[in-house]
Amino acid sequence: MPEPMTPYTGFDRMPLAGTWRSGGTGRVLTDSNPYSGEVLTEIGSAGTADVDLVYRAARDAQREWARTRPEQRAAVFERAADIIRRRAGELADWLTREIGATRDRAGVEVAITAAVTAAAAGHSAEVVDRVGSDVPDKENRVYRKPAGVVTVISPWNFPMYLSNRSVAPALALGNAVVLKPAEDSPVTGGLLLAKVYEEAGLPPGLLSVVVGRGRDIGDHLVQHDIPRVISFTGSTRVGQGIAAKAGLKRLALELGGNGPLVVLDDADLEHAVECAVFGSYYHQGQICMATNRVIIDASVYYEFVDRFVEQARALRTGDPRNAETQIGPVINHTQLNSVRDKVAESVAGGAKPLLFGEPQGPAGLVLPPHVLLGDNYVTTAAEEVFGPVATLIRAHGEDDALRIANDTRYGLSSGVFTRDVERGLRFAHQVEAGMTHINDTTVHDDVHAAFGGEKASGIGRFGGRWVAEDFTTHHWISIQHRPRRLVF
Repeated sequence: MPEPMTPYTGFDRMPLAGTWRSGGTGRVLTDSNPYSGEVLTEIGSAGTADVDLVYRAARDAQREWARTRPEQRAAVFERAADIIRRRAGELADWLTREIGATRDRAGVEVAITAAVTAAAAGHSAEVVDRVGSDVPDKENRVYRKPAGVVTVISPWNFPMYLSNRSVAPALALGNAVVLKPAEDSPVTGGLLLAKVYEEAGLPPGLLSVVVGRGRDIGDHLVQHDIPRVISFTGSTRVGQGIAAKAGLKRLALELGGNGPLVVLDDADLEHAVECAVFGSYYHQGQICMATNRVIIDASVYYEFVDRFVEQARALRTGDPRNAETQIGPVINHTQLNSVRDKVAESVAGGAKPLLFGEPQGPAGLVLPPHVLLGDNYVTTAAEEVFGPVATLIRAHGEDDALRIANDTRYGLSSGVFTRDVERGLRFAHQVEAGMTHINDTTVHDDVHAAFGGEKASGIGRFGGRWVAEDFTTHHWISIQHRPRRLVF
């Protein structure tokens, strides 16, 4: 039996250019438990001088790392994946305490973080494509090379995985990474990963974590002339700002969503209701791929609504440390107020509340599940809610359901339920979204999937076979094996 691993400590500092220390602003970022209000750690915030330092160090470290043999790089990620699995309980506990993840939900995130780390080992090998030539005795090769320094800016809602799905492949492909986690999740979104990679033997300076306020360092991170790629997961508003400020850099942006889940007239209602409830309330609805709108054919509408409300009412709220809890706290009071304001605006605009309640818990952040009946234009349907709220919408036939599903500026994740898979496939092809799931929840956890959106939901794809495209460049090299005569 392996010996117990000593828990990680030192989360009052961050790894900057190979050294764990406080940031240089003199200001402190306080990291608190959203359920209990307990202060977990206080970190001296990073400033623009720290950003300059880590970018220079990353550029220098990357040049040596890119020359490392692929199998040596792969070994780092194999060890890191093993460390994550062995420390699964410790990492899951941090997710529960820092972002209010329920125990099962925290375990899922740790597992997929380990999986994406292990998969990164396979990205380390050099890729060479040979391209034909119509010139005699000439050979063309296209080499895939690291982009250089990659900036990763990650959100608080799935912090460990959403950071590492970019950090791991970027590093494995020979890049250096500067990671800025969200202010609400500095430990699970960055510092824990840095500890894991340090323990796995990643050379110093290749991964720096800058913990600080976005208004202090956000613009400097994206406008700096050293990084070649900006990988961002977060709100559409912030993503649009990054696109406007980043200049001639490659962008990978996964932004907001407004996930429609469509229930056609021939759907298996029991299964559809189960998936709709899961998609609406998993992690308190704080997922960009959450089911924001449930669009139900009129022929099954009333039966679906009754079943949905019954299941939503039975969900257990409370302390995320308890194994029975299914809905824990919203991340902070700003987010709670935003959710409640959108519910109030929807009711004022004609939505009918079927299930609602007041915030609970020591910090007052546990919001019970809400169910509203409305049209596609009430606030909770028109906008991304990011809370435990579902809006149920009646559609008059398949064409109307498709119209409603596409009547949004977002296009991230979506779903359709039907007993006829070919019908579902035809419907899915017409949905304006980066992902459509047939007879499954809109909240997808397949690490082999390519996550990404259309319209205001982003640029590019994360994961799957698109990973190498995000973090590498192509170098065309031609070889003339025999001299040829050139004619002017």
